[in-house]
Amino acid sequence: MKKFTVLLVALMMLFALAACTANKDAGSEKKDDGKGKSGEKTEKVEKVLNLNNGQEPTSFDPPIGFDAVSWNSLNNLMEGLTRLDETHQPKEATAEKWDVSADGKTYTFHIRDNAKWSNGDDVTADDFVFAWKRLLDPNTSSPAAFLAYFIEGGEAYNNGEGSADNVKVKAVDKKTFEVTLISPQAYFLSVISNPCFFPINEKVAKENPKWFAEANTFVANGPFKLAEWNHDSDLTMVKNDNYWDVKNVKLDKVHWAMVDDKNTEYQMFTTGELDTSDVPPELAEKLFKEGDVKVEDQAGEYFYRFNVTKAPFQNENIRKAFALAVDQKQMVELVTKNQEKPAYGFVSYGFKDPDGNDFREKSGDLIKTDVAKAKDLLKKGMEEEKYTKLPEVTLTYSTSDQHKKIAEALQQMFKENLGVDVKLANMESSVFATDQKALKFQFSRSSFLADYADPINFIENFITGSPMNRTGWSNKEFDQLIKDAKLEKDEKKRYEMMYKAEKILLDAAPIVPIHFYNQVYLQNKNVTGIVRHPVGYLELKGADKK
Repeated sequence: MKKFTVLLVALMMLFALAACTANKDAGSEKKDDGKGKSGEKTEKVEKVLNLNNGQEPTSFDPPIGFDAVSWNSLNNLMEGLTRLDETHQPKEATAEKWDVSADGKTYTFHIRDNAKWSNGDDVTADDFVFAWKRLLDPNTSSPAAFLAYFIEGGEAYNNGEGSADNVKVKAVDKKTFEVTLISPQAYFLSVISNPCFFPINEKVAKENPKWFAEANTFVANGPFKLAEWNHDSDLTMVKNDNYWDVKNVKLDKVHWAMVDDKNTEYQMFTTGELDTSDVPPELAEKLFKEGDVKVEDQAGEYFYRFNVTKAPFQNENIRKAFALAVDQKQMVELVTKNQEKPAYGFVSYGFKDPDGNDFREKSGDLIKTDVAKAKDLLKKGMEEEKYTKLPEVTLTYSTSDQHKKIAEALQQMFKENLGVDVKLANMESSVFATDQKALKFQFSRSSFLADYADPINFIENFITGSPMNRTGWSNKEFDQLIKDAKLEKDEKKRYEMMYKAEKILLDAAPIVPIHFYNQVYLQNKNVTGIVRHPVGYLELKGADKK
């Protein structure tokens, strides 16, 4: 009887140990890892990276998803001819090499033989021809179409003045793609790494024009493929086994939450539900002191737009008065608190001209706080318009706690510095963007993240008729400078044109710069290899998690 009792106790301890082991591994995702040291099958925990996308992606249709909430995930689902490396320079990607003509205008790309779509189809030159012409097709209504205007025939086709046949892109053969530019472009290889230049599987797109809208129809050619998409909730990407460089993709899966609140995001980070997090402004001072916050550059800017077609901002002096009444330094120190640099121009830091000068430093402070001058300009503008009382001003922002804080700070500055009462209005982001483009707002918040690494990308936003302008402002000299700069081969002359154009823009003040973006974040110490490009994409190809 004693022997039986001892045996029973031993068995119970064995089951208890097994249960403990099971509980320890509960919730882990395992996969077959081949054979262990002794030749038996073993398993390992999958490498799953947990990120927050903030909001539902606008679209995974490459020419339509032209924003940060689409780019970060799309950049890892798909890939263009070039891809930015860890030093943010364009390198060979779907194209294994390219040739450039003697005049610098024609590029011939050689697509990798092993470049495949996630459904097993070859990535072909025709896929690029189809995608790039679709980007420029006026019926596509892509907000990114202007980026392809350097292609011969591109602008005319997009403006309805030319045809698709006149766009100089062609498939020389199945794996050779050729494009002819209107002039040599120093930044061309960087531009075409942008998601709007990603290829589209022509066969799939013609069979299902909404191929990009659901996980079960999405076809990828990048490091990951779309496995699950619960709209407005979360999405999951898994390693794409058909990717040409799959051997260098370390993660098995990336899960994206959609939580549009910094405090909630931070709490999810502290509990291990997320591997990265933004820094909530109210915790910034504490977290910076603790030394865990990482800060990296980002080419972009938070700013406000005046609508020059609506009173009182048709008057340049009144616009300047409002602009000079804003204290950008106070905004970053007391409101946003993320060590951003105050913006007194539109082109951000980090771009070097041929003489080695930083564009922002050489161009200087073009709009900087000056309360006394602001008051004088407001008085002058009101006299010019014969106003005895300033028309009511409404400042509109898209719904977000951070946008609200900045809007309230601006409201207080206008009251204290100009004696003007400004009303605030907020709107959901999807409706906000549409109404801003339609010039329905009087004065509204905005932001810009660079699409490629060149100052022209910042200032070209404000040419007449650009979908990125959204101010109603137009200046012929400015437009001509941008056009000439895009055709100029001499880099010194090109930079001089851009310096002059930025000055014209800020002198007219259709915008109020607030601060330049940076990337301030917390990250799980077990995560390595995430590259945050200053141009706005997140790169997960080389990311790893212990």
